[in-house]
Amino acid sequence: MASRPVLLTVDDDPAVSRAVARDLRRRYGQTHRVVRADDGPGALEALRELVLRGQEVAILLADHRMPGMTGVEFLERAMDIVPRAKRVLLTAYADTDAAIRAINDVDLDHYLLKPWDPPEELLYPVLDELLESWSRAAPAPFDGITVLGHQWSAETQELKEFLARNQVPYRHLTGEDAAGIRRAADLEDDGRLPATVFPDGTVLVRPTLRDVATRCGLATTAGSPFYDVVVVGGGPAGLGAAVYAASEGLRTLLVERTATGGQAGQSSKIENYLGFPRGVSGHDLAQRARDQATRFGVEVLTAAEVTEIAPKGDGRAIHFADGSQVAAHSVVLATGVSWTRLPARGSEEFAGRGVYYGAVPHEAVDCAGEEVYIVGAANSAGQAALNFARYARRVVMLVRGPDLRRGMSEYLVARIEASPVIEVRTCTQVQAVEGGEHVERLVLADANTGGTEIVPASRLFVFIGAKPLTDWLGEAFRCDPRGFLQTGPALLDAEGRPPADWPLTRAPYHLECSVPGVFVAGDVRAESVKRVASAVGEGAMAVTLVHRYLEAI
Repeated sequence: MASRPVLLTVDDDPAVSRAVARDLRRRYGQTHRVVRADDGPGALEALRELVLRGQEVAILLADHRMPGMTGVEFLERAMDIVPRAKRVLLTAYADTDAAIRAINDVDLDHYLLKPWDPPEELLYPVLDELLESWSRAAPAPFDGITVLGHQWSAETQELKEFLARNQVPYRHLTGEDAAGIRRAADLEDDGRLPATVFPDGTVLVRPTLRDVATRCGLATTAGSPFYDVVVVGGGPAGLGAAVYAASEGLRTLLVERTATGGQAGQSSKIENYLGFPRGVSGHDLAQRARDQATRFGVEVLTAAEVTEIAPKGDGRAIHFADGSQVAAHSVVLATGVSWTRLPARGSEEFAGRGVYYGAVPHEAVDCAGEEVYIVGAANSAGQAALNFARYARRVVMLVRGPDLRRGMSEYLVARIEASPVIEVRTCTQVQAVEGGEHVERLVLADANTGGTEIVPASRLFVFIGAKPLTDWLGEAFRCDPRGFLQTGPALLDAEGRPPADWPLTRAPYHLECSVPGVFVAGDVRAESVKRVASAVGEGAMAVTLVHRYLEAI
């Protein structure tokens, strides 16, 4: 029903209202939805509801002589809610002067005289022409979530990334495109943005990611009090661990703060992962892995944050930010890393308003015809540069070192060097980020000359370094000086002995951290290989060690 454009009629005379609806349904009932209203206020309320439900309104047909609100007054107010709808006034002979004035006052498209018999001559030809004109400019039907918020809002950006990474269909409307929906939802006050409008008309004002996840049907709370293994983190390592654990009969819970895939899930194309000769996007790889995990029975929590892992008998208690907790025999920590913040003046001020850490693949489409700056020289930066080059007018890579090859795979370097759109500026760092409402310019420093240069810019994507997500763990979890979790042999002293507070007679297993029964996989582990394949492999290996651990308790 939502995909059929609406023809809305307004008339306080029941006989006339029925006659209009009858003739409209006879001609257009198979392709359009006919909605009747008895007066102007009721019709305006119906329009608001239709707009919130994402239904397009093609034609408004209003009788002029109605008590309380005339047809002209209704059409004038309706313009603010459905500006694209064609407006038709139904008049008697005595009202033709008013109808003619309305053509100028409310940009009336046509007026019809009563009676309109026969409709084949006096009604349908007029509406056919108006519908044809409306269809040429009508947007494609959309049944997903509508995001309302300013383009340069960090909160709006976070919301869009969350929906995109969780494969929730959405559209982001701003300016005139959003005006009708904002009026219908009483969101004209900018302080109430960002907001989300769902297909059933539900509006969430300034929602948290958890609010949106719950409304989208994504699980945010655990369905059981106990699990064999809880996997914290949904990147390649966490997904690998979850798939292998569940496939081998372990009751498994996977917990992810935002969306499965981790940093790899944001890669536009991974070309060196085994089994995908033509490459695969990180988004697709993550979704395939998530589908595989759920098929094996993994319970996946989204927008859920683990705040503590504490002893509980022979197992562990996993505490969540919402105050809930679950128990588990074992835990796999696969929390990955986050991008290092850009050490430039103004970078924090413009985070989400022109400065972005990482990039969801669809971001490139939004940069069509623009000039994009990318900071970084590892594979993630190279993949992003090649993806942006498909749409942007120019892509400038800012590289601190003298050569891309020091940290990037050769196949990516070769493609970047062959691209006429990508410019690589080596020995260059961002010294400052400046602007007003959003980023407008960058101050670049050249390490060779010692000079600086100011360049115009609106979007800067940062792919530098990696900070492990371990700050929330207690002192019992031993880390190296950079915060990466130490495991297995790294926990032993020069004579091969475990730490003094290690409670077991055996030494820690290879991927076991300083807390028995808690295993570490992927980028968060000290000295790990920062590749998708190795992360998946460590996830699988962690499950093998989980089995060994469970056999001994």
